Amino acid sequence: MTPPSRPDTVLLTDYAWPDDSVERSVIEGAGHTLVSGPAEPASAETIEELVAEHRPAGILTCWAPVSAPAVGSSPDLRIVARLGVGLDNIAVDTATERGVWVTNVPDYCVEEVSDHAVGMVLAWTRGLAVFDREVRTGRWDPAGARLRRLSTLTCGVVGFGRIGRATAHKLGAFGCRILAHDPHPPKGESGVELVGLQELLRRSDVVILHVPLTPGTHHLIGADQLALMKPGGLLVNVSRGGLVDTDAVIKALDAGQLDGAAFDVLESEPHVPAGLLDQPGTLLTPHVAFSSDASVTELRRRAAEEVVRILAGEAPAHPCNNPGVRPTGSGDRR
Repeated sequence: MTPPSRPDTVLLTDYAWPDDSVERSVIEGAGHTLVSGPAEPASAETIEELVAEHRPAGILTCWAPVSAPAVGSSPDLRIVARLGVGLDNIAVDTATERGVWVTNVPDYCVEEVSDHAVGMVLAWTRGLAVFDREVRTGRWDPAGARLRRLSTLTCGVVGFGRIGRATAHKLGAFGCRILAHDPHPPKGESGVELVGLQELLRRSDVVILHVPLTPGTHHLIGADQLALMKPGGLLVNVSRGGLVDTDAVIKALDAGQLDGAAFDVLESEPHVPAGLLDQPGTLLTPHVAFSSDASVTELRRRAAEEVVRILAGEAPAHPCNNPGVRPTGSGDRR
């Protein structure tokens, strides 16, 4: 890429890794100035203050909220680049109205997130987490095993984008039946039966969520949807915590409607409700499904390169909006 004639300021709002070296190398290597906020995601008000102070031409954000006031407080702003896939922490509509690009890195963690989902399914069918806990407390009870054969189960994948298709492909190798639901399903997908959401819930032993969080998908899975599922099934969420009504899941676990819930994300994260911690059928990880040495390095480099690309007057590789066109709704698909 050809460096621009004058340097611009780029604000890194937060980062979920030890340092900002990769981002700094790309941004400053292109002749710009990188200003880093706190590593831990700050409040919307703090980010707004940082944007007003530094007037960046570009914003790189991981988890921190980039609100409408933040987008509007820098007259030089040209791009908000998400260090990730989902856009629920960015005021996309405001950016679009103000002519600001919003980008993401949609395919950096396809293998990691789908591996994580499959791993959670295997942990449930084989009792891995439960037995590990029991053995560590001194209990050795193989006769108490109530395990499942994965090849006899039906797995429903809600959201059939890149990651959903990868999960379906990997689970299909175990011989189980695969159902999928997506408002815009791809054509010509073999080995997968595309069905409506209610039919998927009724027929699936395992339900895996691979959809973005938008106003239309908030609490996509609540009490009514859980009641449709086969008794004793598993719910897996490796997308966004807000897709699931956590209180409804806890009640479903208490009642035996769900046998297990495997969550990498929570609506209340990092706080974990006591009702989930108390459930023996839960498997919880701290929003790490996306993570591996390879995926995180790729993510950081590619997000920073999008900023450099826009500041150089080039088109983005992965636009998530159309600046200057009044939005009719925003969101992203995995």
